[in-house]
Amino acid sequence: MKKELFSPFKNEDWIIVFAGAAILALALLFPASMPSMPSRLGDGAAWLEAGCMFLFILAVTCAASAALGRPLRGIFVSLLTVFALALAAQATAGIPPVKEYGFEPVFFSVLFGLLVSNLLGVPSWLRPAIQSEFYIKIGIVCLGSTILFGEVLESGAYGLAQSLIVVVAVWYFAFRIARRMKVDEEMSTMLASAVSICGVSAAIATCGVIKGDNKKLSYVISLVLVVAIPMMYLMPWLSQLLGLNQEVAGAWMGGTIDTTGAVAASGTLLGQTAAQTAIIVKSSQNVLLGAAAFLISLYWSYRGREDRPRPTLGTIWERFPKFVVGFIAASLVFSFCFDAETARSVGKVTKGFSNTLFSIAFVCIGLETRFKELFGQQNRRPLKAFLSAQLFNIAVTLAVAYLLFGVLKPLLG
Repeated sequence: MKKELFSPFKNEDWIIVFAGAAILALALLFPASMPSMPSRLGDGAAWLEAGCMFLFILAVTCAASAALGRPLRGIFVSLLTVFALALAAQATAGIPPVKEYGFEPVFFSVLFGLLVSNLLGVPSWLRPAIQSEFYIKIGIVCLGSTILFGEVLESGAYGLAQSLIVVVAVWYFAFRIARRMKVDEEMSTMLASAVSICGVSAAIATCGVIKGDNKKLSYVISLVLVVAIPMMYLMPWLSQLLGLNQEVAGAWMGGTIDTTGAVAASGTLLGQTAAQTAIIVKSSQNVLLGAAAFLISLYWSYRGREDRPRPTLGTIWERFPKFVVGFIAASLVFSFCFDAETARSVGKVTKGFSNTLFSIAFVCIGLETRFKELFGQQNRRPLKAFLSAQLFNIAVTLAVAYLLFGVLKPLLG
């Protein structure tokens, strides 16, 4: 009887939800004792911290694998190697000149994985820990704890209004233009989410909910990070050229630049007001990630084939990715069950775990990908679609930001 009761929960998605919940519970109970990923490796304390983080992730991986009945043989050496590449990516991204240009750890994680895969090859002993989807999904559940509705509501209605308008308009345009350019539906969906919502996190979440190809995700993430770097410097210059005030400029940058770090850096180039407004708008778009993931999951679970009937509600729930439930539940719990100070404090810890898990996942993706697949001719159409959608995003967001922050806000006080 007990086995029948718990059998529906013994699949990867539910085990991932439980693993994410365990990490969040530990972060709540012992925030000061939780390990973190060091950005620099200059002293013994940093190496000790990295070692503690590795052991923690190893424990999570082994516990989840055991629950799923998967073999644990070879997992230690394999995960240690993957983790070392992720640690190298983190340290590289933390070098001041590199950090100044806006390169994030996930970029180097993919790059280092690609270099190993294409130059050295992937030996059999390295394969046990190459579980990109596993780490991505746990990272998404942990990421939910950092999406706090209260912060957006405190920031004002204008940022949220802009985010709603821009996300809906840009997502639809990006998806339609990609499909018109004959980009496949998976890539079009990931691309549209990345351009319209919040870049890397949105692409990762979307890939998870539609069970997308990780190689396509890797390409979309590369586009997001590469395009964000010139935009980080061009947007402030264009704002000054157009004579925009700091609030309008900040809202424009926050709605168009696809990485939070680049948004903050870009806004700072214009001033404190621009930086604050940019972060408010970007935070508003981040909050919409949960709703977007839910709607995309619902659509992909519901849609039927031309030769098959539409699935029933039971079938939809069976297909629905359960880690999305974990992501939304974490966001709701941390938004409404804890005071803002506690939620933010724990969110800093869990954000670190999410970033580390994403770095490990992208090392795995790099190890599974060949250069010719990533930069082949078949990816030229997604590149054109991405750039077209980003240009549309820049134009629409400028109009909406000017209307809300340049006209309505001064008018209504």
